[in-house]
Amino acid sequence: MRIACVQAKFGREIVSKYCKEVRELGFRLEDLISESLGLQRDYLRKVLGDQGQHMAINYYPPCPEPEMTYGLPGHTDPNALTILLQDLQVSGLQVLKDGKWLAVKPHPDAFVINIGDQLQALSNGIYMSVWHRAVVNSDKPRISVASFLCPQNDALLSVPPPLVADGSPAVYRDFTYAEYYGKFWSRNLDQEHCLELFKNPQH
Repeated sequence: MRIACVQAKFGREIVSKYCKEVRELGFRLEDLISESLGLQRDYLRKVLGDQGQHMAINYYPPCPEPEMTYGLPGHTDPNALTILLQDLQVSGLQVLKDGKWLAVKPHPDAFVINIGDQLQALSNGIYMSVWHRAVVNSDKPRISVASFLCPQNDALLSVPPPLVADGSPAVYRDFTYAEYYGKFWSRNLDQEHCLELFKNPQH
């Protein structure tokens, strides 16, 4: 019993440290994206507010007919940024490029970074959220660990003034994260991009 408790505590400590480190990585990436857009380094983090962090550990059992099912259908992520740790032994993530689904091969000591819908909106479409899906394997199980950075519910997603200072129109209207999140989950995942519902009329 004591051994089990020690193992449980050790596991909690590892997960806690992993969550903290991944969160800091996400913040550093947001700062770099801010700078790449010509904004102040902390601009995006200030707009996104006190970001929530969700983590999903996904287990995909083997399926004898993998072409008949998907672990997750094609979708974009409704949050700001997703940091994905893939199973090194089994590939399962696919991204949509030029109308074709392409496998993302796992690499040791590397994460997959997905831009979410909120960064697409805040960058005025300069950064694009990625369509992706998860597929199953015919004879091997697969595990993935996804960490999501999510804006606070009342965060106002509005195109930064410097990105429209040259007269370029704002692609998306202003909205709160709570409004977007509610709309996102009221639809099927594989419908048209939810951001289409938030475009300004001229687009």
